Amino acid sequence: MSSQTQIKRITVSKISAHKGAEPLVCLTAYTAPMARLLDDHADLLLVGDSVAMVLHGMDSTIGVTLEHMIMHGQAVMRGSKKALVVIDMPFGTYEESPQIAFRNASRLMQETGCTAVKFEGGTRMAETIFYLTERGVPVMGHIGLMPQLVNVKGGYRVVGRRSVEWSAVEADARAVEEAGAFCVVLEGIAEPLAKKITKLLTIPTVGIGASPTCDGQILVTDDLLGLSEHTPSFVKKYADLRRQIGQAGQAYASDVRARRFPGPDHVYGMKLVKDKKTG
Repeated sequence: MSSQTQIKRITVSKISAHKGAEPLVCLTAYTAPMARLLDDHADLLLVGDSVAMVLHGMDSTIGVTLEHMIMHGQAVMRGSKKALVVIDMPFGTYEESPQIAFRNASRLMQETGCTAVKFEGGTRMAETIFYLTERGVPVMGHIGLMPQLVNVKGGYRVVGRRSVEWSAVEADARAVEEAGAFCVVLEGIAEPLAKKITKLLTIPTVGIGASPTCDGQILVTDDLLGLSEHTPSFVKKYADLRRQIGQAGQAYASDVRARRFPGPDHVYGMKLVKDKKTG
């Protein structure tokens, strides 16, 4: 009698145990096929609100809704078996009050089966982080460059390039940890400051445009695959699928117009049926 090995999903406590150990591998995923491809390689899959720009063609993350995140979260959970899945809480679903944040976070977890949520903000969101974690919602923090504040900040600006900015970012990091977040994303933070914060905290830091000394790294998967039209300077492209897809599309169009496709191997012939009278 054979028995199948049950694949156990990575837990929040296992993510926390990576502090100062082997770096965490984190990537974004928005669809079941992509989650299936990345699951063996990633410790954590983030259903990021970057889906607004990556898949829906929006100018920023502001336009994405809770319904968007639930739909994409469900897809990623179907495709993933091992990685811990975290879902971004979109703009306007958590800022008003801890109670509203809990209502929306619990809906995300109940309707997708994800393990944790992520939202932006340090000291200003500490009360909400505490409120959620006390009620069973694991929270991944996010400080530094916060894309949901793009309209307030007037663009995407690296944080901490001037020493006068450091104390506020450090305060955000401490507030997130003290409120109960199990890890924190450091986005767009000057390398020396990101390094200092990583040493300062007892929870793992996950860098994106930050420092190699962070306890893990995350990138938008479409960026590293070369699918994005504009690639940030902190991204290392591991493939150039944008060019390859364009070439494949061009080759297909050429074959169709020249009637080279479909060929004999790509069409269905008639099924031979024996005549009952003649055998």
